Amino acid sequence: MITELSANTQAILLLTAPLIVGRRTPPAGVLQPREYNKLAQFLHANSREPADLLSPEGSQLLDDDWLRPQIDSDRVSRLLARGFLLSQAVEKWQQRAIWVLSRADDQYPRRLKARLRGQAPPILYGCGDREILDAGGLAVVGSRHVDDDLLDYAAGIGELAACAEWTLVSGGARGIDQAAMRGALRVAQGKAIGVLGNDLQRAALNRENREFLVDGRLVLVSPYDPAAGFNVGNVMRRNKHIYALADAALVVNADYRKGGTWAGAEEQLKRLRAARKGQELAPVYVRPAPEQSPSPRWFGALIDGGARPWPDPQTPEEFWEELASGQVQVVPALSSVADTSSDLQVGMAEQLSFFDSDEGVPAVRAAARPERAGAVRGGREFDRTALQPWSPQRPGFEATTHRVRNPVAKATRRPVIRSIRQRRIPALGPEIPTRR
Repeated sequence: MITELSANTQAILLLTAPLIVGRRTPPAGVLQPREYNKLAQFLHANSREPADLLSPEGSQLLDDDWLRPQIDSDRVSRLLARGFLLSQAVEKWQQRAIWVLSRADDQYPRRLKARLRGQAPPILYGCGDREILDAGGLAVVGSRHVDDDLLDYAAGIGELAACAEWTLVSGGARGIDQAAMRGALRVAQGKAIGVLGNDLQRAALNRENREFLVDGRLVLVSPYDPAAGFNVGNVMRRNKHIYALADAALVVNADYRKGGTWAGAEEQLKRLRAARKGQELAPVYVRPAPEQSPSPRWFGALIDGGARPWPDPQTPEEFWEELASGQVQVVPALSSVADTSSDLQVGMAEQLSFFDSDEGVPAVRAAARPERAGAVRGGREFDRTALQPWSPQRPGFEATTHRVRNPVAKATRRPVIRSIRQRRIPALGPEIPTRR
């Protein structure tokens, strides 16, 4: 819940947030991310902060020969004059236990700052435990309209990740996203991050989410106003935030060269190809086609672009070893970047040589090895001997040798777990009907 907004966060909200408080809220003409970054560059070059625009000398700052052609000073002044509207919006967010962070706040997720740099959203809205956002984890993405087999597969991946103590990161959309999150949350200590492209306030009030939000096992975030409705552009743009918050990503299915899942995976692969040495980004895995079936076109295209076939771990130990062994860098700690609490300096990451600084050399993540009982992930020690058991006797699961959970695995492998359709998921409330 919002307790107190810093002066910098108030200024950034006034400049970039639509502050939707009702259906009749007029369009505000807020600064777009690119425009705001230009303003941030100007303020940083003059040793100023966004809060200085709210001071009596703010108008003098805007009347600058360099800034005037970039941004209309009258427009900025109108945005900064929306103080009453901001107070109404804050009161509405408080009633829904929604918090707000800006890039100027120390609590802002360091993964977004380090990996997206100037593309990190100026404002992040959320509900739930903020500390989960820097835990890393596995991102699971896929289409909205899929059959029951793929929904069961995604739920099984979510549960396996939770048993391996990996946070599940997803977009919160119906279909693959929600199935994977449900799978993770039905494990006793499972945690999940939902990066939403719309309707955060509705999701925060959803009865199925409230229990997990209160228990500190779920956090919902969005770079868009909590009252913002569905917008294709917003949903597509939020994909990069999903990948930025994860240690690895699995694409369960996608449509070739169309849809948000494809666009997000392709964008992440491009980012990986352009990554600078020492910069950690989540690798992209793709689910192989079933045995004796031709690989779909999207699978081959993503593999050609640099994606990896999903290694198909069957136990929490295998999950950890397969995925953590490929992670050899770690996001630089906040202390390794000079004054990263300043939104302006993060916005100027390129000019400040964010990743090339000789100060505070990033620690190297130890690669997991079978002979090691402990390893480091997400900046904390991980004890693989404390993994929750993946038991075939758990309700809702059966052991099978004739058909495995991932169809690409061979039938000769040892018994594995196949998730059957869930007629009732106690953690999510009432019975959930299944299609036949």
